[in-house]
Amino acid sequence: MRVSLVLLCVVVIAGASNAAAQGFGVTGLLPFTDKCASCHVNPEPGSRAPARAQLQGRAPEAIFSAITTGSMAPMASGLTEAQMRAIAEYVSGRSFGTATAGPASTMKNQCAAKPLGNPLDGPGWNGWGADKSNTRFQPAAAAGLTAATVPTLTLKWAFGFPEGRQAFGQPTVMGGRIYVGSDNGFVYSLDAASGCVYWSYQAKAAVRTAITVAPVKTGGSRFAVFFGDVRANVYAIDAESAALLWSKHADPHPVARITGAPAFHDGRLYVPVSSIEEALGGNPAYPCCSFRGSVIAYDASTGEQRWQSFTISEAAVPMRKTSTGTQLWGPAGAAVWSAPTIDPVRGRIYLSTSNGYTYPAVNTTDAVMALDLASGKRLWTRQLTPNDAYVIGCGPNAKSETCPQETGPDFAVGTSPILRTLAGGRRILAVGQKSGLAWGLNPDDGSVVWQHRVGQGTALGGIEWGGAADDRLVYYPNADGLLGMKAAGGLAAIRLATGEREWWAPPIATCPDQTMKCIPAQSAAASLIPGVVFSGATDGMMRAYSAADGKVLWEFATARDFETVNGIKARGGSINGPGATIVNGMVFTNSGYGSFGQMAGNVLLAFGVQ
Repeated sequence: MRVSLVLLCVVVIAGASNAAAQGFGVTGLLPFTDKCASCHVNPEPGSRAPARAQLQGRAPEAIFSAITTGSMAPMASGLTEAQMRAIAEYVSGRSFGTATAGPASTMKNQCAAKPLGNPLDGPGWNGWGADKSNTRFQPAAAAGLTAATVPTLTLKWAFGFPEGRQAFGQPTVMGGRIYVGSDNGFVYSLDAASGCVYWSYQAKAAVRTAITVAPVKTGGSRFAVFFGDVRANVYAIDAESAALLWSKHADPHPVARITGAPAFHDGRLYVPVSSIEEALGGNPAYPCCSFRGSVIAYDASTGEQRWQSFTISEAAVPMRKTSTGTQLWGPAGAAVWSAPTIDPVRGRIYLSTSNGYTYPAVNTTDAVMALDLASGKRLWTRQLTPNDAYVIGCGPNAKSETCPQETGPDFAVGTSPILRTLAGGRRILAVGQKSGLAWGLNPDDGSVVWQHRVGQGTALGGIEWGGAADDRLVYYPNADGLLGMKAAGGLAAIRLATGEREWWAPPIATCPDQTMKCIPAQSAAASLIPGVVFSGATDGMMRAYSAADGKVLWEFATARDFETVNGIKARGGSINGPGATIVNGMVFTNSGYGSFGQMAGNVLLAFGVQ
């Protein structure tokens, strides 16, 4: 504890000198030290709180937004507006009004006017999983690539996200156009072939969901672009003009957010709701915890809510108070990180849930659930890890009274379930978990068919964002390594019918010292075409593996500077969260996932064959 306090003082004093030199003084330092330093100065491994160094360079407007109406608003309680503005300038190292342009209208590479055709015609990658079953599999005709041509992939263009420090929005490709969100709050429509920009739309907060394109019947609009932001707002905008059709606030909880892509089926939009409350729960002053995950069904054309199904049946109630008077609540947790999976055959929707935030954790945490598509009624639940109550800052030596009485391993299920039909007609629901286990479930009743260990698993390890599957194998990358384990990364091919391993591609170390910023953990979702699996790593490497035996067919190092088509200074970094999207002979990937001490960046890369 004494060492920690000394380090904190050193960092704070250094920060004061640096801030004063830049003209921002100690005005922001003092409230930062009081309200923010405990999480943002030397954050513990696995913390979702970015270090101050990671926030430097961000627009102060973005930081001010986060602490006034965003995820950090509860922690800024009691501060004046002047103090919050001072914190924003101190943390960013910049003054208000210095942000570079984000709108498409200011970019040098605007596309010539071109009417939008039917984006659903021809090859595309829509939403998170490319199809309603979330297989992340692109058939040969739509992929336009083969195992023979993938080794000739070269960089065709790069697009820089203005003011970006996190590249985490998976690109959707439909009708020859890309739709992609950014951490600056802008959604962009680009030409897939050249990277020129058609339009931009500014949301109220960062957009990290993949984007779903679907038909609508409203006004003169034919097709809409659907997405969510990190303040739990849901949007429908015109796919051609970017005009807002409707917007809804999905959840009133102050730290609710949307990270999973909306799923569209038969005129309805199904939106998963997550939160960042577990990042606050260990703070002695925070009234932990009251959020519960859900899926909401909207009429896609009007935004009218049809139903909301909570992952925890009962709302949180007061549980106990700490010795300092902080009211604690429960039950809470079971957030839905990822895109739900649609089963039109059974009229169901499948979803996965995170850990609980309070003890004891309810039986719908770390679980896979099936709901009725029409009503949202819960049909079955399969819990994969019981009683996993976890919030950040509550490790074995935690002193905060707001921590759960017993802390679990944080083995959330953050992957979208993959629904596949096998030879003979048997169906399987494959899902990966941060425990390192891959599971095969019977979609009819949720019973376990098989389980297979891919990795050791930790709070940041195991299977983080998901795999991809054809009609015989499911491919899961291994995220182990981000919390100091010697083994990091790797890719497993597992037989869907039995859960047996087909092959294992070991991790490929690119950094001899294995620092936190350069570890070959494969956290990002895998993507698949016939004969080839694409998997990115937190060291910035994007690789294509043979689906037959796991041999590397192609690789590209993204953690570097890029010249961009829109003239924005851009750099790649870690690849995490979303995976590659493959359409019509091209591969698209973001690079620069800066959370958890990884390498930040702000670039979208497009590859094509020579």
